[in-house]
Amino acid sequence: MTTAAASVDDTALDEVVTFTSELVRIDTTNRGGGECRERPAAEYVAERLAAAGLEPVMLERTPGRTNVVARIEGTDPSADALLVHGHLDVVPAEPGDWTVHPFSGEVRDGVVWGRGAVDMKNMDAMILAVARAWHRTGIRPRRDIVIAYTADEEASAEDGAGFLADRHPGLFEGCTEAIGESGAFTFHAGPGMALYPVGAGERGTAWLKLTAHGRAGHGSKANSSNAVTRLAAAVTRIGEYQWPVRLTPTVRAALSELAALQGVAADLDAPDFDADALMAKLGPAAELVEPGVRNSSNPTMLDAGYKVNVIPGHAAAFVDGRTVPGGEDDFRETLDRLTGPDVDWEFHHREVALEAPVDSRTFAELRAAIERFDPEGHVVPFCMSGGTDAKQFSRLGITGYGFSPLKLPEGYDYAAMFHGVDERVPVEALHFGVRVLDHYLKSA
Repeated sequence: MTTAAASVDDTALDEVVTFTSELVRIDTTNRGGGECRERPAAEYVAERLAAAGLEPVMLERTPGRTNVVARIEGTDPSADALLVHGHLDVVPAEPGDWTVHPFSGEVRDGVVWGRGAVDMKNMDAMILAVARAWHRTGIRPRRDIVIAYTADEEASAEDGAGFLADRHPGLFEGCTEAIGESGAFTFHAGPGMALYPVGAGERGTAWLKLTAHGRAGHGSKANSSNAVTRLAAAVTRIGEYQWPVRLTPTVRAALSELAALQGVAADLDAPDFDADALMAKLGPAAELVEPGVRNSSNPTMLDAGYKVNVIPGHAAAFVDGRTVPGGEDDFRETLDRLTGPDVDWEFHHREVALEAPVDSRTFAELRAAIERFDPEGHVVPFCMSGGTDAKQFSRLGITGYGFSPLKLPEGYDYAAMFHGVDERVPVEALHFGVRVLDHYLKSA
């Protein structure tokens, strides 16, 4: 076996496009509540991993909700292992809203169309293409690479990464770090300013259920204990609340680097430092940091009553809350205050906030891999507004980075592709991603 540099050949470049297209055609829509079946996609990737000389294991907590795990042995048994993960499920798509059918996987004008082309069957395909290229060329990485394809990321992850972390931790033995979703894509912050944000943090998930109790009665009579009124007042307070800025190390590093790139003076330690004022000077780049500077709480669902002339005895609402690393206690205390004495709240679903060091060797290597293939690009850390399977794998002591590399043209709205209409990915972006991923995984 060899560790020669050249492993991404024309076959790998062709395969990453084919794999992305064919995975998109496998409808793995996750509507929540267990309504999904990832098994056909899991069988697809497992067959191709096996053809690359690996021994993939297929695991299910629930029939049809299939995960795939395989390990590529490295040349240095003493080295820590690296986890590379991607999820197989996708969010729903309404065909009537799309230019092409969302599960066609059509390749048109140098672009692969369909649900999952960005989130995240493109990365799934890149991982496959790299593993198979290594098999053809006899390459082995320095450290063990554990590949995990997961179910259920678009819901609770209970059938996916959560199940793997809780029930099959031995498959990840030796893994100390991971790369996965949402990072290393081109973000055009202005003419000649190509940024590559690498995920080094995730806000925590705090989905809430609010319940208001009152006195049931006839709709025609005065009622000072109206549950709907109480709930509506609490929901309004929560939705209108302005959360204070909380700068984590990841966000501080992002603000400092972005300010320097834009030539904007910034003293983050000054007593009168104003994060919002600084972001206002950063132009489009502010989009990368705005979600990560504070907690958030957005009311999303209401459930009350059953007849227009009946005042119900209780009413419920749901809130999508997110917490920055270190902001959990403030979130709880603030919700207690905003809901008030007449409304109870509880976590409907909860996951931890994450932070990964940006001064680590790993982050430096991720930066170097991007800059090797785009020397004009600028890698910056960022904290993701939502969450990924990295939360579940963190239970095993694995530090996660968002790194799914894509070089995108100006005018391509990457953020709009996530869960959006006409999701698509350029073929050249996939080629770039395979080259970067191959280089990083070999050198890690």
